[in-house]
Amino acid sequence: MAIRFDGRVAIVTGAGGGLGRQHALALAARGAAVVVNDLGGTIDGSGGAPTAAHAVADEIRAAGGKAIANGASVTDYGAVQAMVAAALSEWGRVDILVNNAGILRDKSFGKMELADFRLVVEVHLMGAVHCTKAVWETMRAQNYGRIVMTTSSSGLYGNFGQANYGAAKMALVGLMQTLSIEGAKHDIRVNCLAPTAATRMTEKLMPEAVLRLLEAGAVTPGVLALVAEDAPTRAILCAGAGSFERAYVTMTQGIHVGHEGDAAEQIALRFEAISDRTHETVPESGAAQGTIEIAKAMQANG
Repeated sequence: MAIRFDGRVAIVTGAGGGLGRQHALALAARGAAVVVNDLGGTIDGSGGAPTAAHAVADEIRAAGGKAIANGASVTDYGAVQAMVAAALSEWGRVDILVNNAGILRDKSFGKMELADFRLVVEVHLMGAVHCTKAVWETMRAQNYGRIVMTTSSSGLYGNFGQANYGAAKMALVGLMQTLSIEGAKHDIRVNCLAPTAATRMTEKLMPEAVLRLLEAGAVTPGVLALVAEDAPTRAILCAGAGSFERAYVTMTQGIHVGHEGDAAEQIALRFEAISDRTHETVPESGAAQGTIEIAKAMQANG
């Protein structure tokens, strides 16, 4: 059965180009009314004009779809609230939020200014927090919501020169983990997408032949699946060049050492056993760690 979004309203941030534009166009093509949000700044967050957002909204309407443009900065909670209010005024609901807006200010950590660290965290993490907070009560009231956080392999696995970006992107995974738990009873499903795509943010990082494989549109089917009516929740979906994988935050079975005087030495000596991934698990919540540790301690103490 084809995934459709007829009657649904979506907000896509950073939708003036690249991944966000493809997400917005695809959602609209499948029936969603779309708020095309883009500040219109450069990749380092400088400047801003909503020209790109208007161009994408015009493109959607020219194809027979429904769209409005919005130039709010996701760092401005008041402006984000006004964006959501405009969507509600226009269409009466908000069903889908794709947190895609982002910037880059890459430098090795030793050379990075703290202001550049803070701004990247402010845009990626707090921008997603602002947008999600602004739609959360609406989604709770309508007992329906689909939210995507755009994470990154730089956050999941690290990347030289991207301490700020990686920290913000991994923080979004933590945000998703908790919101998927809190939103469950209201059918608010929250997932993460880790894309690999040729955009303004990656064009200088990869060879031309590779960039041709990594068209942004190849990632978008992953977003559509993550915001569909029967979407999963609490998933980290990796996507690039038409391939899709799933990443997990797992926990090994580990060992019980106790807290004797040589506990530190035992940890160091037996670190390979602690690291053994046989029978590793994906905990259902943070409380699972403590539950498992207490069970092992009680078993060890007979």
